[in-house]
Amino acid sequence: MQNSDKRDYIISFLIKAKRATYAGKGAETVPSRIGSHDLIYEEGDYMYYDTYLGGNRFAGEEALWAAQKPYWSMNYAGRVMGAGFSGDFLKEALLHVPEDMPFRGPKQYVSENYIYTCDIEGDFEWFQGKETIRYNGVVIYECYFHGGLIE
Repeated sequence: MQNSDKRDYIISFLIKAKRATYAGKGAETVPSRIGSHDLIYEEGDYMYYDTYLGGNRFAGEEALWAAQKPYWSMNYAGRVMGAGFSGDFLKEALLHVPEDMPFRGPKQYVSENYIYTCDIEGDFEWFQGKETIRYNGVVIYECYFHGGLIE
């Protein structure tokens, strides 16, 4: 498999894994640390692992292995800042993660009085970004994230 084909496959795998775990309300696995929430998705030689601490204020990491070697990682930290937050709306937005930005959710996702936005600098190899949720025009949630390829 050529490098561009491998990268395309890995991005496709990453999106499938994200949709099958947190965003898709997938089952948690045994915690890796006291109080952590851990979700794993595996397919062939590829493994995705999402682990986070907290709830209304949280920090975590998503990582991807190819043939048992660390390949890609993303750290994130966020918080709920106001009334009206819906974890279900966040997960719904994250289900729409696009192939050209396989980090969190789409640039924008709207449902009823909720607006999710995601702004990113960089690309799959090296990036940083911020996502927010507005409810009735007020920011009630924010999350910062960054990551890229591991060599």
